[in-house]
Amino acid sequence: MTQHALNSRSTTTSRNALRCLANAMLLKPATRQIFVDLHYESKACSRLKNDNCDDEFLLSRILFLTTYDTNIDIEALIDRHHLAEIITQNLARHAAHYAEKTKKLQDDPMEGMALVETLKLLFNISHFCPQRSQAFTPAIPHILTILGKRQIIPSKPLEAPFGPLINSLINLDLKDAEAMHALFPKVDPTFNTARFVDLLDLAIRLYKEDELDQQVSPLLILMRKLYEIAPTDVQSYMKTLLLPSDSDRKQPLGRTETLSSRLLRLSTSPLAPQSREGISSLLFEMSDKDARKFVQNVGYGFASGFLFQHNVPVPENALDAFSTTGSDGGSSSTLREKQINPITGQAVDFELKFEGPEMTKAEKEREAERLMVLFERYVPTVTSLTSAALTQ
Repeated sequence: MTQHALNSRSTTTSRNALRCLANAMLLKPATRQIFVDLHYESKACSRLKNDNCDDEFLLSRILFLTTYDTNIDIEALIDRHHLAEIITQNLARHAAHYAEKTKKLQDDPMEGMALVETLKLLFNISHFCPQRSQAFTPAIPHILTILGKRQIIPSKPLEAPFGPLINSLINLDLKDAEAMHALFPKVDPTFNTARFVDLLDLAIRLYKEDELDQQVSPLLILMRKLYEIAPTDVQSYMKTLLLPSDSDRKQPLGRTETLSSRLLRLSTSPLAPQSREGISSLLFEMSDKDARKFVQNVGYGFASGFLFQHNVPVPENALDAFSTTGSDGGSSSTLREKQINPITGQAVDFELKFEGPEMTKAEKEREAERLMVLFERYVPTVTSLTSAALTQ
């Protein structure tokens, strides 16, 4: 089968054999090692240079499958067989099609399928061989071109090719000068950032909470990396979009339907632990990794779980009411001098006021005594129940 796939002079015979080979390797994992033992990876890489979507699709899938359950030498694929250069060339071809705005080429099913297989292969190679990930740096501008030119379908925001495009960037060296130039172009430094935020906004509106870890977690990882290396103006832009605004603070944080409120609600979701961690980590990064700023930005109610889980001490003054003056929340001037409740994140002026008469000092003392009595009754009850449970 392998001989027909990679040695046949007939294009039809070769591609039919490649299809059979790819299916066999998918359904019968043991055949992947057989392919590697026959040392056909060099011919697969050489054939992958063809400017043909069928070949790109089939050979990328075959090489992708060999990254699982085999002893294939990935470094040799990059160093001796020039796999990184070939993948970059194929992505450049795809990017050129999008740059030309040729709708027919963009809508060609095989073109899209080949692109996805190439991106999957890139991700696996860079994941399993991180020491060679820099070889894929020249591919970053082409990936971003496709991300920027491809039309987003609101009902399928992270379906192929967007999911694979985002995944393909995660393991690459985004701090490289060439990558930075592509990520933050001088003409519009926030272009790619806005694109990622749009995808995040659409995704958390569409997917159920138990689907978010698979769909959204890679995007959150990428956005954290993006924020870390972004210029100051792009960081400020991200804060404006993702941190609570003044209008959000007219209610306890997390009550509105803005993107920041939906992110805060998801940051406590028990159904999406990876997304919960990703959101909280991103917001903590935007707070300069400062616990006090984090509490001020999102409220102690949303910040406490993350800080406790990561053993980050909370300064004593973090729970003091504060003014929005000089805060990093991207707020407008309407609430600049308003005091903020640090627990809920709501502006004090917008909190519901208790309309009844204020308690006297004697009434406060009686209420405190009542609560102490209830607490003293509660503790022995819990202790006895726990002891009984332990003896069973």
